[in-house]
Amino acid sequence: MKIGIPKEIKTKEYRVGIIPSGVRVLVESGHEVYIEKDAGEKSGFSNNDYKEAGATILQSPKELYDTCEMILKVKEPQHREYDLLKAGQILFTYLHLAPHRELTEILKEKKVTAIAYETIQEGTRVPLLEPMSQIAGKMAPMVAGYFLSAHTNGMGVLIGGTSGVLPAKVLIIGSGTVARNAAKIASGMGADVIVMGRNPNSMREIEALLPENVSTLYSNRYNIEKILPTVDIVIGAVYNTGEKAPHLITREMLSLCKKGAVLVDVAIDQGGCIETSRPTTHDDPVFEVGGVIHYCVANMPGDYPVTSTHALANATLPYVKKIADMGWQTASLQDSAVYGGVNVAGGFVTEEAVAKAHQMEYRELKSIMDNCPGFGGTA
Repeated sequence: MKIGIPKEIKTKEYRVGIIPSGVRVLVESGHEVYIEKDAGEKSGFSNNDYKEAGATILQSPKELYDTCEMILKVKEPQHREYDLLKAGQILFTYLHLAPHRELTEILKEKKVTAIAYETIQEGTRVPLLEPMSQIAGKMAPMVAGYFLSAHTNGMGVLIGGTSGVLPAKVLIIGSGTVARNAAKIASGMGADVIVMGRNPNSMREIEALLPENVSTLYSNRYNIEKILPTVDIVIGAVYNTGEKAPHLITREMLSLCKKGAVLVDVAIDQGGCIETSRPTTHDDPVFEVGGVIHYCVANMPGDYPVTSTHALANATLPYVKKIADMGWQTASLQDSAVYGGVNVAGGFVTEEAVAKAHQMEYRELKSIMDNCPGFGGTA
């Protein structure tokens, strides 16, 4: 299979979809790998690193999209990439389609086979989301602590306090991978941390593994409303596979927050779990609503590309190889995780949560496979 890795063009997105060791694995398996010029530069990889691993360097995204059967990315296609997509082409990347109707319509119209990292699921795990969730979780208290400073219009509270002065209080909504990593870092910085979740097993695990300045509380509206007036930082860490994030903090509830408090909505890729959230960028990361600071950068790990590219590429490679070796249809029939990753195929939405979010027709993937290009075998 001809596999192409374009340079990411989302604002301040420095990650790349593959590392040289992954190129070598694919080339040794008989595949052709094409990399857009300078795609890996910010992640620490030169064009020569990729060439030595067996890749071909292409000068433009158009040349790459025209050449390749599978496009391997990090973030969802941006507007100027829409016209480059081709019918039957495999797009393997983070898609987060539930809050993105226009992109969903484009993928349907183009009859792209769109496979989303975030809906590939192994049992209860989402293995391609986990490494970036770990990084975003670890980043969240760091960025919140920075924007809590007075010169950014924050409260002027130091997250870890100091001798004779109480530390900041941090509320984390969710008890999954983002929440655990956020709690680990926030507690290590000396904050008083409350993790609110609904999974008793996750909360027991957090209590067992993290220090005594981390406590847990069952998540419901009543408890959130009681806690909000007391906290300095809120980290939204909610994810339901493929679904649009629920608004656990409403616009009305925002009035309960302290002026100058910082809200970090890590769920913004799925639409955000705070009603007043909207996507921001690393160039312009925060905005205020009612005197409350919102940080809603939709590609947080992109700011640490050397770490995050390695973590992501190591996780995705086995799936990339399986799809390339077998073709996407055979791979999806043999591996339920790959099957669950297919969000759009043959002009239809095949991820029920996405169809529900946009009130679009949902088709079970197996029912349309016979009408899609490249059924069975390798491509």
